[in-house]
Amino acid sequence: MLKLQQRLMRELQQNRHVKIMKSTDWCIPIRTIEVTYEPIRRSTMDVLMQMLLISMQEANFQNVEELSELLLVDPLFIEDLVSLMSRVRLIEQADGFYRLTPKGEQQLARGILEEELEVETATLLFSPCHQAILPAGEEDIEEFDELPEPYRYVDKEAEQQEQFDEAMLLEALQQEEEATSAQKIVETIVSAQAQQINDIPCLQFILYDKEKNIVYVRVWNTLLNQWDEKLEQQLTEKEQLQWREQYL
Repeated sequence: MLKLQQRLMRELQQNRHVKIMKSTDWCIPIRTIEVTYEPIRRSTMDVLMQMLLISMQEANFQNVEELSELLLVDPLFIEDLVSLMSRVRLIEQADGFYRLTPKGEQQLARGILEEELEVETATLLFSPCHQAILPAGEEDIEEFDELPEPYRYVDKEAEQQEQFDEAMLLEALQQEEEATSAQKIVETIVSAQAQQINDIPCLQFILYDKEKNIVYVRVWNTLLNQWDEKLEQQLTEKEQLQWREQYL
C-alpha cells in the first residue's frame, strides 16, 4: 500500500502548481451478491426456419416427410430444425398437426429466434457508497494484512442491504455477457443472494492548486484500480468548505 501511495503522490505532483496538503486512507464496504439468471441467445431466424413456420401457419402437416416434400429439402435438415423449434417452444403438435405457439407467431413476425439457455450463476460486487454494481470481480479483491478505518460517510442501512434492484443486476449481467458473446441476452433473474462484505482500501489526497487557487480531492479505489469520481464528488460536497478553512 505504501508503494502505491508513493506512486500516486508522484503522479499528482507532476503538475508544479499542485501541492498535496494531506493524504489518508480508509475502507469502503463491498457486498458480494450471488446471482442466478436465465440467459437467452438471440439471432436472426434463417430462411429455412421461416419457410417451415409459414408452411405450418398455412397448411396442416403431420410429419417431417410432408414438409420435406413440400420444400424439397433433405428430411434430416427439416428434422433438426423441427426438433429445435419444438425445444424452444415455437411449435407444438395439436390434433396430430404442427401448430405455431403464440411465441412462434411472435418470433416469426419479428424474424428473430430467441433460444432459452441453461441457468447460470455469477458473482457481482455491490458498493453501498456508490449504490451500484462495480465493474470488478472477486478476483480483483486483494488481501491486506492491515486495513484502515471505515469510510466516514458509509450509509449503515445501505451497508446491511440484502435486496437489490433487479434492473441494476440485469444491466451488470448484460455487460458481462456482452464482453464474451454479443448474442446472449439476460432478461430474467432467478435469485439474488447477498453474501459476505469485503473492506476495500481507498487512498485520499487533499490537493491545492496554487495557480487556480482551489482545494480539491482525489480518491484512488484499489478495487477498480483507478481514480473514483463518485467518492470524490461525495467528499467535495461534504467537506470542500472545511478544506479551504483548514488548509488556506
